[in-house]
Amino acid sequence: MSRCLSVAVERFPIAGAFTIARGSRTESVVVCARIADDAAGAAGWGECVPYARYGESPESVLELIRAQGEAVAAGLTRAELLERMPAGAARNALDCALFDLEAKLTGRRAFEIAGLPPPAPAVTAYTLSLGSPESMEAAARAAAGRPLLKVKLGGEGDPARIAAVRRGAPDARLVVDANEAWRPETLAANLAACLEAGVGLIEQPLPAGDDAALAGLARPIPICADESLHDRAGLDALADRYDAINIKLDKTGGLTEAVMLAHEARARGLSLMVGCMVGTSLAMAPAMLLAHHADYVDLDGPLLLARDREPGLVFEGSTIQPPRPELWG
Repeated sequence: MSRCLSVAVERFPIAGAFTIARGSRTESVVVCARIADDAAGAAGWGECVPYARYGESPESVLELIRAQGEAVAAGLTRAELLERMPAGAARNALDCALFDLEAKLTGRRAFEIAGLPPPAPAVTAYTLSLGSPESMEAAARAAAGRPLLKVKLGGEGDPARIAAVRRGAPDARLVVDANEAWRPETLAANLAACLEAGVGLIEQPLPAGDDAALAGLARPIPICADESLHDRAGLDALADRYDAINIKLDKTGGLTEAVMLAHEARARGLSLMVGCMVGTSLAMAPAMLLAHHADYVDLDGPLLLARDREPGLVFEGSTIQPPRPELWG
């Protein structure tokens, strides 16, 4: 078999800044893997976003991917990849590249290969970065025409931020994402503010590994695990603490694991969000195949960038059209 792996770090400017509880940034740094089948004249692509919260850097992910070069040349399969590499951004880029290559070699779309229905247009959340109540109210007012807003919170002062966003966007559905910034002693006040504002979902309120206060808690608003769950191996630890999970391909280590995670989570009665890091359309396209599973879709990465790949996903307001074959899959 004649296959060649190449990998590169790429940078895409963010429109303005993207700010969450852990900090702010002005560009998205992604790692792109390409697997070329020289004999067939075809290549598959995959993109990942290394995340420092999980001990990843662009350089470490680059090296992890490069280390699979010989295996790729020998015909590495997606099933073998699951055994060779742990979940994370590096495996995601390779898994998605293998999916894309298989689609091109067989003439079948990636959703067929994955055993999924054809992707349909999906409404994505639009993220409001963390800021002062005043700045977040202004941002909410500017985005008030979007049907679903995801509100980044930061801990102290969050009730005022939640109320401000609701004033700015009185008709939008709201998801709030604390990114682990709340503490057990602030839960009651923050939950009350969310109830008052009509929030529909609360994402990762407490730190992963320090979320025991959620066990047995009355949860009038569903609580979604993000940092607390990466792949199927973590599902047992969520019992009695979470009502939903956020599936991100950079956490699961690719679409292959994500599909299995979605099925198992549904079987356990968990609701699903399909989410993303701030990446380009190449990273969002594989995740679009899971949108039909999801109660919430949060694939707005390209909307937050100053420029995207060409061709990219087509956004009509907050509605994402299914990926075209020339982009991925």
